[in-house]
Order: sequence, then structure tokens, then C-alpha cells
Amino acid sequence: MPNNESEFKGRVAIVTGAGRGMGRAVAHRLAAGGAKLVVNDVSQQSAESVATELRALGTEAFSAPGDISKSTDVNDMMDTAITNFGVAHILVNNAGILRPTAVIDIEEDEWDLVVSVNLRGTYLCSRAALPTMREAGWGRIVNFSSTAGKNVSTVGGAHYTAAKAGILGFTRHLAKEEAGYGITVNSVCPGLIDTEMVRTTIDPDLTKAYAASFPIPRLGEP
Repeated sequence: MPNNESEFKGRVAIVTGAGRGMGRAVAHRLAAGGAKLVVNDVSQQSAESVATELRALGTEAFSAPGDISKSTDVNDMMDTAITNFGVAHILVNNAGILRPTAVIDIEEDEWDLVVSVNLRGTYLCSRAALPTMREAGWGRIVNFSSTAGKNVSTVGGAHYTAAKAGILGFTRHLAKEEAGYGITVNSVCPGLIDTEMVRTTIDPDLTKAYAASFPIPRLGEP
């Protein structure tokens, strides 16, 4: 994230799941560094709300609502960037969902939903951004995995753990493929963060118990 107000000057960034939580925080930090923003969220109202916040701060920003597990929505998001800015330099694949269901209780539709949003969405957005990044000779892709992807989820289900582990493998492979084009690909692995998704999905007692196990006994903040 920016060390000064011009670190990302002239760069165009797309942030998925930016209508709240970590995505919103990332969008604001990129804007603080001088980037222009395309704000994606599955909620049109949330995407436009954050874009409005950024414009009020003097940032050029457009909303691009859509479901990143659907290629048509992802293509529309990319069209928003190209139409308004001509390029996309930075992609932050933040959008994701969490379900705490045990394997014995996971229905196929729920499995597909969690894997599609977390893993398929990361692939679709990355694929869509690569042509403009290659043309520019410069690109940065940051994929949000999780500590669950490295170990095992304490609060999420196996579908979440599998998808986040898949993101790590995808990131390593894509980084190797794109290095010669001036594009870097990295993952970040947050632990449990105090977001609306966590507050509305995970049992509060479980969240408190998990936080109590940390050396600093609290959740992370976006």
C-alpha cells in the first residue's frame, strides 16, 4: 500500500468485493496513493456508494457491480475500466464468501457457490485483466487467499479452505507465466478480520474464542 500520495499516480486499479470490509479499505488506500479506481461489488448499491466516497475525496472512480463468478459480469467490469481509463494496471481479487458448514452437511450447490466465487472468480478476473496489462507492459495482481489456504479454516468450511488453497496454487502458477510480461502476481493471507461478512456468518462465541487464542486477543481490522 502507498508510502506517499503519488505512489500509484497514473495507475488504474480494479478492486473486487470493494463495497465493504477489506475491499473497501484497499480501494481507499489505493486512492490515497493516487490511483484511479474501478469499484466492483455484487451489490450495485454498495459499489456505487464506495465509488461516490472516493469521488468525494477527489479520486476518479467508477462502480462496476457484478458477480465475479460469472464471465459476463467480469467482462463488463473490465469494459468499465477500458472505456473510462483505457487500461487496468492493478487488480485486487478480494471478493469472496465464507460458509461454516461441515462437509457432511454441505450441499453441492453450496460447495459450487463457495468455490466459484473464491477460486473461479479469481481466475476469471485475472484472465480478463491480463491482455491490457500485457499491452501496458506492467501489471500487478494481488489475490486474497487466507490463513485457511495455508493451514485449515477454524471458522469456515472445507469448501472455503479448498478454494483459498487453490488461490495460492493459482497465484504461484500465474506469477511464473506472466513474469516475462512485467506482471507480478502475489497473494495475501489474512486471518480472521472484523468484517460484516464475518459478523453475519460466524457464531459470535466462536469468533470470540478464536480471537482469544491470539497473542493480541482481538480480530484484525480492514
